[in-house]
Amino acid sequence: MAQGPDDVCDFTDNRPTLQRGSSGAAVRQAQCYLNQAIGAGLDEDGDFGRVTQSATRAFQQCAGIVVDGRIGAQTWSFLSFWANAPGAPFC
Repeated sequence: MAQGPDDVCDFTDNRPTLQRGSSGAAVRQAQCYLNQAIGAGLDEDGDFGRVTQSATRAFQQCAGIVVDGRIGAQTWSFLSFWANAPGAPFC
């Protein structure tokens, strides 16, 4: 599901690769998705630190995708779908 008017998170529609040390609107979008998808309880502050990395790893493990703590194309795809799916949060 692409980010749009029905998206639960609306910080940005950019999907750059994110990792520890990344910052900005795309990180806030990812943090919002993590909160929706798995109930991560993250501050949506735009800072990809240790806690966001840990939540990313937990999401990746739950989703059955590569667990690397980075948010690339595959993780973005799963995150946006899971965050917007009925019944979220999962795991």
